[in-house]
Amino acid sequence: MSGSQTKLHVSNQLLRSGTAPMAHHGESQAAESPKDFIHKLRIALKELRESLRWLKLIRHVPLVDKPELLNPLIDETDQLIRIFHTSIETAKKKL
Repeated sequence: MSGSQTKLHVSNQLLRSGTAPMAHHGESQAAESPKDFIHKLRIALKELRESLRWLKLIRHVPLVDKPELLNPLIDETDQLIRIFHTSIETAKKKL
């Protein structure tokens, strides 16, 4: 895989995993049961964790000219992971 193919592949993966949590969060708001709510949030959390890994890879390789610009995105993604994790744990306690 050439450098440009690698960048395209990673950017496509990040686009997919980075936009999926919003949709899964929306699905969780229409959950059919508390267990369904938790399931949908877990899927969103999984996608957030994947996004964090892609962002760290992009910064580490680096695949962008200014990898330090990714630091706020990495921090925000980490914060969202913590929020979703806490939400799941809170919901589990209510079962």
